[in-house]
Amino acid sequence: MNQHNLPRGFSLPQKPSQNPQSNFPSHPTPFALRPFAGGKMREEEIEKLRGIVRDSMSKHLYSSAIFFSDKVAAFTSDPADIYMQAQALFLGRHYRRAFHLLNASQIVLRDLRFRYLAAKCLEESKEWDQCLLMLGDAKVDEQGNVSDLTNSNNMYLDKDGDDHEINISSAICFLRGKAYEALENRAEARLWYKAAIKADPLCYEALERLTENHMLTCEEEASLLSSLQFARGDEWVSSFYSCLVKKHDKEMVVEAKFRDVEKESSNRITTDPSIGGTLKDNTDLLVCKAEYYHHCGEYQKCFDLTTQLLEKDPFHMKCTLVHLAAAMELGQSNELYLLACNLVKDYPQKALSWFAVGCYYYCIKKYEQSQLYFSKATSLEGTFAAAWIGQGNAYAAKEEGDQAMLPYRTAVRLFPGCHLPSLYIGMEYMRTHNFKLAEQFFLQSKSICPSDPLVYNELGVVAYSTKEYKKAAWWFEKTLALIPTAIIETWEPTFVNFAHTLRKLKRYDEAISCYEKALALSTTRSLAAFAGLAYTYHLQGDFPAAIEYYHKALWLKPTDEFCTEMLTLALADGSRDFVDFIPDTSP
Repeated sequence: MNQHNLPRGFSLPQKPSQNPQSNFPSHPTPFALRPFAGGKMREEEIEKLRGIVRDSMSKHLYSSAIFFSDKVAAFTSDPADIYMQAQALFLGRHYRRAFHLLNASQIVLRDLRFRYLAAKCLEESKEWDQCLLMLGDAKVDEQGNVSDLTNSNNMYLDKDGDDHEINISSAICFLRGKAYEALENRAEARLWYKAAIKADPLCYEALERLTENHMLTCEEEASLLSSLQFARGDEWVSSFYSCLVKKHDKEMVVEAKFRDVEKESSNRITTDPSIGGTLKDNTDLLVCKAEYYHHCGEYQKCFDLTTQLLEKDPFHMKCTLVHLAAAMELGQSNELYLLACNLVKDYPQKALSWFAVGCYYYCIKKYEQSQLYFSKATSLEGTFAAAWIGQGNAYAAKEEGDQAMLPYRTAVRLFPGCHLPSLYIGMEYMRTHNFKLAEQFFLQSKSICPSDPLVYNELGVVAYSTKEYKKAAWWFEKTLALIPTAIIETWEPTFVNFAHTLRKLKRYDEAISCYEKALALSTTRSLAAFAGLAYTYHLQGDFPAAIEYYHKALWLKPTDEFCTEMLTLALADGSRDFVDFIPDTSP
């Protein structure tokens, strides 16, 4: 072929010019092909390359790490260098190549680190059954104790490793849990997560899965934390973990937990002056405090705190979720709109972003649109408890009880440690006057979280509706006793319910006291409290007081039939100055 007939931009390779003084080509031979002094690379050169690999991985230069780790492994055939090469491949997202390299080695089934990294490659490839096979056979009991582990010689392959690391057995247990959860065997996943954190209490991912995915009841969480064996110097971690679990205790108990964390961190400063800060203003800790405010119904305090935290760390996902919940309760539609827009722009693939959009539409009472976005959130993340509950609440707000039951029941199945789905199912049954089934679900909710006063309030309403007034009074007393903080407006309906019950039991003076407490709490004034107070005075024969409160009730709702009728009776009775027997036929 003639050079002039070649396409533009192409040329035939030129023959290398020869040095007349030598039989070797004039251009240098590639580094990898040149012989080394003594026929092999010196150890210091190998160590230099290892340092380059480690530095490349720390700087996220994964192609460089893969290139040089491959050469180091070729020079040495050392299992530690093969492992380093597999790590570089894994970090560079070459999962199948990394798995092939590990699986081809002779020690993958004998060394836990090789086996764990091979299983991580299978995890990234979504081959969950193969991942479990690679991890080997093992059994775990209800307490998280592991038995029948495959015998392995745990070689220490990290040449720069030290004692400050997560136990490899804990990491393996956690990976087993993830695999079982992906295979929708959540019961087995729960056991392996418990095993992971018991094997090493510093394996925070395991605790995060157990708490965020609501896998444990309140009692189980407390039992697990008490069973953890922390090393000396890690006491602050134990105190911090206690702040992460469910927060339905009394205010003094929860505040004591936060003080313990601050105290532990302060003690570390006194023992080590080089540490200059404490955990008092740590975002994670303050988010726990915001969650507590939300559980207590102090939504404004919760909202104010999360607003401050998001100004400091605007991309803190857990804080964002709590902020959304508080904004929903306060009806902050503008805040929800702005936050939802920013989340969708920054994180279009995150379930939280579309959950925020659903919250906005729910807040402005466009329930059909909110259902669609809550549903989208659950499709992106099937273990997002708030989205499942939000979807059910959106249906319930439209009084579509049958449709609401589906997401509620799904949440009951997916989140055995969350009492809210059972609570909401009970509320739906109560709305349709199916009190027996309602009571069953309320009791189920109580067994999961025995310290939430809202559950006891609903049980009291069921007892009142079935005319079991003594039982209802007991439930309402229990509700008021369990309120964790100072009484706030959120609990005004409970005082009204309790007052109604006391009136039915003819404990009129106590009923009047409860009605007055309800009115003191209510900023908008309660029709039920005014009507109940008027009717109680009427039953006592105090007609002037009864007439006064009937008028106040009718000022709030002039069309109320009960108050209108009873006001007429009170005026007639008062004018005759004669007390007739008035049957207690109020609802």
